Amino acid sequence: MSGQTGRRLDDGQRRAWLRLIRTENVGPATFRDLINRFGSAGKALEALPDLARRGGAAGIRLASEDMIDAELEAAARMGADFIAIGEPCYPPLLMRVDHPPPLIAARGNLDLLRNPMIAIVGARNASLAGAKMAARLSAELGRQGYVIASGLARGIDAAAHGGALDTGTVAVLAGGLDRPYPPENDGLHTEIAERGVVLTEMPFGWTPRARDFPRRNRIVAGVAYGLLVVEAATRSGSLISARLANEMGRLVFAIPGSPLDPRSAGTNRLLKDGAILVTEAADVSDAIAPLIGRELQPTLDMEEPSGLEMAEPPGDDERQRILEALGPTPIHVDEIIAHTGLAPAQVFLAILELDLAGRIERHPGGAVSLLMGDL
Repeated sequence: MSGQTGRRLDDGQRRAWLRLIRTENVGPATFRDLINRFGSAGKALEALPDLARRGGAAGIRLASEDMIDAELEAAARMGADFIAIGEPCYPPLLMRVDHPPPLIAARGNLDLLRNPMIAIVGARNASLAGAKMAARLSAELGRQGYVIASGLARGIDAAAHGGALDTGTVAVLAGGLDRPYPPENDGLHTEIAERGVVLTEMPFGWTPRARDFPRRNRIVAGVAYGLLVVEAATRSGSLISARLANEMGRLVFAIPGSPLDPRSAGTNRLLKDGAILVTEAADVSDAIAPLIGRELQPTLDMEEPSGLEMAEPPGDDERQRILEALGPTPIHVDEIIAHTGLAPAQVFLAILELDLAGRIERHPGGAVSLLMGDL
């Protein structure tokens, strides 16, 4: 689907989309390529076993109908919805990130997802002053009409959510909607679900792992016009969020702190690197206000012509040339096309087959690398 079209999936299409994205080795980029190739999730599901076999896998585990039934029933019990990219409540800025999630599960006042958002993140072991500053800025920006997005972590995240409960806040989870983390924020999670929005791209029942938090951070940064870091050590998830926001073209803000406090080392470094210095809410709103209302065009289009729908499957010799061009270092697909001299659509199709076989890893910007087991 393309842009903020307002088109809605019917129940059968939504079920097929959910089954496709929950299938082994199908991530957002692969999902998009499959839709482009086959035109629908249902047809893509039928083709998956053959595609994975051509990529070198013995088989592929499709998400079962029972699994999808269970997830849909869990969503209904919680009053949650699955929102597809391009539908009215899908966050408009999230469509502009690299490989946006095709479906998000969301619960709460979904109309808030259409409003302009600002992300506020920071240290889990926040100082009292840092937490008070996050709550104050969140409340002030909320009164100006901004929805505050964060990751429901302890410390700065929790303070930012708390400050915006009355005006609108969005909590992005690293696990399923029924698996909020950390447990100490269960009460806050419930309040946000009642008064704001809780959302995730992960399945119901999914307990978050360490590697799921950077994926969560990408959505926190992706839904917002800008990201404010209140406190952060030099090695922290908040700095990962800031880097992702910068790569997405979002504004990055930081609050300066004492050079003696390690919780300010990351924010002070961001300021040295060009982040916008913040001491009051106006520093954020004045920078973001000119961006509001600009026409939004997604960088990735679910219906973008790619030639995949017309491509003939590559032969064994062509697949081998593509495999030989790959290695552990990420390389852009355009470089593979230039190196092998093969038709772009055939290279993209071979990459899709290898991805479904679990033999490659996709990276931001259209790069891919070969997994170690295939070296």
